[in-house]
Amino acid sequence: MNHQQQLVDIAVRFPRLQIDLKYATADNITGRAIYSEHRCLLHPEAARVLEKCLAIAEVAGFSLLVYDAYRPQQAQAYLWEACPNQEYVVPLSKGSNHSRGTAIDVTLLNERGEPLDMGTGFDEMDELSHPYHPDIPLAAQRNRLLLNAIMFGGGFVGIDSEWWHFELPGAAGYPLLDDVFTCISPDNSDGVLP
Repeated sequence: MNHQQQLVDIAVRFPRLQIDLKYATADNITGRAIYSEHRCLLHPEAARVLEKCLAIAEVAGFSLLVYDAYRPQQAQAYLWEACPNQEYVVPLSKGSNHSRGTAIDVTLLNERGEPLDMGTGFDEMDELSHPYHPDIPLAAQRNRLLLNAIMFGGGFVGIDSEWWHFELPGAAGYPLLDDVFTCISPDNSDGVLP
C-alpha cells in the first residue's frame, strides 16, 4: 500500500472537528486559493496523535480548528514564492513536514466555537507569530501556551516560528509524498474554488 492510500481524511475520521482549510481559500499569504480540493489529510500516526489532542482539548473545555494538514509539494512551492524566508516557509528542496502528512496547523475554539485570541492571525509571517514573543498581550500568550500544552499532551511538538504549527516528533524522517491532489497556480486563481 502506498503512502497516499494510507493518509487519513480527518474530516471523515473526526466528523465534529472544525476545519477551515486556509489554502483552499484566499485567506493565506498568497492571497489566493492554491488547493484545488477541500481535503484535510494526515499520516495515520499523526491522526492517532490528533485524536488524543482532541480528547485533551475537550476535557479542558475547548475544541480545535484545523487550518492545514497534508500539503501537496506544488502548494509548498507556491508558498515559497509568496514568502521565500526559511524561518517561516520550508524551501521545496528540503520538503515541508506538511508534505509528509506529519504536520498540522491549528488553533483553539472556546465553548461557543469562537477562535481564541492568539495575538496574530494564521500565516502572519513575522516575529510576533513566534510561540513565545514578549510583545504579545498576556491573554493571547496564555492562549498560545494552552494550545501548546494540548498539542504536546497529545504527542505533537511545536516549532520556533509559528504558534499554530505542530508536527510529529521526528516528522522530517517520514518520506515526502507525491501530490495527492492538484493545486491552482496563485497567478491563475480567482481566489475561490469552483
